[in-house]
Amino acid sequence: MATRLASRMVQQGCKRFSRHSTKRQFCSTENAGGKDITSVSLAQPVSWIPTPKYATPSDIRHETEVTVLENGLRVASENKFGQFCTVGVLIDSGSRYEVAYPSGISHFLEKLAFGNTSKYKNRDLILQELEKLGGICDCQGSRDTLVYAASAETVGLDKVMDILSDVTLRPLITSEELDDARMAITFELESLNLRPDPEPLLMEMIHAAAYRDNTLGLPKICPAENVTAITRKTLYSYMQSVHTPQRMVVAGVGMDHGTLVETCNRHFVQNKSPIWSEDPAVVRSAKPVDKSVSQYTGGIVAVEKDLSNVSLGPTPMPELAHVVVGLESCSHKDPDFIAFCVLNMMMGGGGYHWMYNATAYNHAYDDTGVFCIHASAHPSKLRELVEVVVRELAYTAGMVYPDELARAKRQLQSMLMMNLESRPVVFEDIGRQVLTSGQRRQPTYYYDEISKITESDIQRVANRMLRSKPAVAAYGTLENLPKYSDIEAALSNKNGRMPKRFLLFR
Repeated sequence: MATRLASRMVQQGCKRFSRHSTKRQFCSTENAGGKDITSVSLAQPVSWIPTPKYATPSDIRHETEVTVLENGLRVASENKFGQFCTVGVLIDSGSRYEVAYPSGISHFLEKLAFGNTSKYKNRDLILQELEKLGGICDCQGSRDTLVYAASAETVGLDKVMDILSDVTLRPLITSEELDDARMAITFELESLNLRPDPEPLLMEMIHAAAYRDNTLGLPKICPAENVTAITRKTLYSYMQSVHTPQRMVVAGVGMDHGTLVETCNRHFVQNKSPIWSEDPAVVRSAKPVDKSVSQYTGGIVAVEKDLSNVSLGPTPMPELAHVVVGLESCSHKDPDFIAFCVLNMMMGGGGYHWMYNATAYNHAYDDTGVFCIHASAHPSKLRELVEVVVRELAYTAGMVYPDELARAKRQLQSMLMMNLESRPVVFEDIGRQVLTSGQRRQPTYYYDEISKITESDIQRVANRMLRSKPAVAAYGTLENLPKYSDIEAALSNKNGRMPKRFLLFR
């Protein structure tokens, strides 16, 4: 590359070359010393070009800085080289806090994000302002966090923060926007019931089974009956309770921390007050935030549905029955969190020739977690499918092979470090850690902790989760689904085998 760059520099400095020569010869002796550059081997430096000076890796470590503003808002950032930055607002909000409200508020807020505000009268104005800065924006809701984020040129940080403060604290939520959100959610609900891959529905079902009627078990996707029940006043009442400075973190990557703090102070403390505090008429009756600790219950949620014709086209998907079996794991604050992540990597995915797929997941939250396996097969194989999943979960407490453990640890370390090469991923990591604990641990901490996990750690956390009641979600033609009591009995046995049942009639 250095040789090609030097060649380009010579070409730019050359005054003329002979078009009549069979070779392109540089005739200026000033730059080329009268030599033909095409005769120089690519393996040799160009002698008449100064030796290039290469940059060396910097020893400077970019640590995450955290500042708490006078109103309780936390500002966290990490500076990185580049012309672009990612910044956003993370709110301790989500479907788990909607117990006193109609479920689906967070789903609505996600659809209404970056709409009309007190300053920006329509969504197009916001997008045009971001476009001038080469920027994009997005809002993502989960069971415990709502994230408003934008990536743009760093020179436009002030404008981006102006937009973020307006969309989080001063959304107008017009009647037209609310109707559009209702239409979008209705269409999404219809498409969820038609799509060949029911994973979003299964994740709803397994959480409902694991945390029945409380916190994380509340619906993340708005139920159909609540689409028309959620009003502008309902949304503002919820936001007044939850969108408070003490429950928010502004996180950024790619800017000076002092500049971000000064900008946040101006837009979130000095110049902006929430719309619901200026106009009490928009609020119905604010209710205190639900601070309940998640209660893992276990149980089963089964939905019988004919999936034989769910996929159309020349190569339709086979008819499948889906099952998810879960057990309680731990929160991301728990000392066993890393061990559960390694166990997740050891489980991986795969299956038998008749098994369409099998994938392990570990969902970790602020106060709990659920470890589960999602698997699919033809409905005629549903009992065998559940038996395999249950047996694999039971076997996690058995023999741990050193080479498998080492491979899982290395794979997890690689995923951790490679994911953090992305600026938006670093932004979310900073924001979520500071939101839950007030600080951010560097990736090296987790890298080192992963390397410390031993065979006994894996066996310990496996036995820990096997002591909990199973959570089961099943979807499709469920004629061959085993009884919940049989699944529970099998998980209590070391061999994971279900009781034999002899039926005269089926």
